[in-house]
Amino acid sequence: MNYEKLLAGMKRFGSSHTDVCTHGLGVLPEHINENVILAPWWDPSLFPSLGEATPVCDVSFTTIQVWNIETASSPITFIRTGIGAPVLVDALLSLGVTRCKNVIFIGAIGALSSAMRIGDIILPEYSICGDGVSRYLSFDTLQGNDAFGQKAYPDKALTEALLQNTKEICAGHSVAWHTGKIFSTDTIFAQFAHIDEILSLGCNVIEMETAAAFLAGKLAGLSVTALFNVSDNTVANKSLVSGRTKEEMEYRAYVRKELFPQIMLKTFAATQ
Repeated sequence: MNYEKLLAGMKRFGSSHTDVCTHGLGVLPEHINENVILAPWWDPSLFPSLGEATPVCDVSFTTIQVWNIETASSPITFIRTGIGAPVLVDALLSLGVTRCKNVIFIGAIGALSSAMRIGDIILPEYSICGDGVSRYLSFDTLQGNDAFGQKAYPDKALTEALLQNTKEICAGHSVAWHTGKIFSTDTIFAQFAHIDEILSLGCNVIEMETAAAFLAGKLAGLSVTALFNVSDNTVANKSLVSGRTKEEMEYRAYVRKELFPQIMLKTFAATQ
């Protein structure tokens, strides 16, 4: 599959590039900046040091929310998509008709290793497909093909810049960071019954979007990477459902609020 074929499918049924953007993101293409933060659930209020965020909405039917933020170096766009690969992929593919060049996906991630504690930062090495939407992006036909188990990789140059900045900033705050071999799942409830099999694939973290996001970004010609902090640790009996302490959650919130903006702004500045 390639991006032009995806766009041709939209055009065939009467959609222009502007239609693609306003339907997928709720804004006109010109309202998207070159550097974009993409988050399933978080919004700019969690990151006050990024700068003042101005909501942007050109249509009223979308549930996606978009803000533009003026920073000291260059403006960035912050997009909250909702949780799960399908909604995030539609937003990311829509960015392909805008001036967007670089995307940092941010979110929570579940640890599958006793070496990781809640609040630690995770950077992606790769993400293994455990989602359904990737099959629409991986092949020209749906039947007879399956993307399940395939690895998707973040953009190399953007990830290297993110890693270097993360290493420096984490060292200054005594925060641990790790490289993530990610499994991207479609379900929280049902994933626990399959943890042993997921571990057997070599994965040390789990989340819901990045396998499809990395694939979609590559199709759309975008540089996409990801920045996570650990929200839970299944193998330590500190899951999303139970077991986490108040102190752990406070530390996680501190890392997200104080370190994420520094890492993202420094990484975007390196792309200029």
